[in-house]
Amino acid sequence: MPKAILWVDVLAGLGDPMTFYQLTHTLGASSDPDNPGPEEMSRIIEETRTIAVVGLSRDPVKAARRVPSYMAAKGYDVIPVNPHAERLLGRVSYASLDDVPPSIDMVLVFRSSAEAGPIVEQAMEREEEPAIWLTTGVTSPDEVAAARCAGRNVIQDLSIFRVHLVLLD
Repeated sequence: MPKAILWVDVLAGLGDPMTFYQLTHTLGASSDPDNPGPEEMSRIIEETRTIAVVGLSRDPVKAARRVPSYMAAKGYDVIPVNPHAERLLGRVSYASLDDVPPSIDMVLVFRSSAEAGPIVEQAMEREEEPAIWLTTGVTSPDEVAAARCAGRNVIQDLSIFRVHLVLLD
């Protein structure tokens, strides 16, 4: 990456050059080159307070449980969405995203790519216009493209855990 771009981004508030390098490397792990860049990714993470996690697992070994637990430990209000559980992480679990009360900043999706499209569409219908984040390995090209065309912040095939570690830990 040319130094001029690196220093412009550093001066834009991303911190030291090593943080920028680590974030750029982390973002490059996604198969989607149209995911937001370092500055926008940083803004999304910093402005998020409440996360509805679709597919939050009951199994403490799975990433779909460990990552939301980590985010909760870091101060985020994590709202479980799992129709097979009444409570997760000490919180009421909702059967679907449509059942989650208003006031979420992000929808974090831990479901398969085959199931992600309808979830992206449900997230698009929410009045608060939350960011939509599909975790590593999860993509939904058509629905993500539609959401982006509508001006929504959408990330796919990327670990929020890895991005958070680079930015805020």
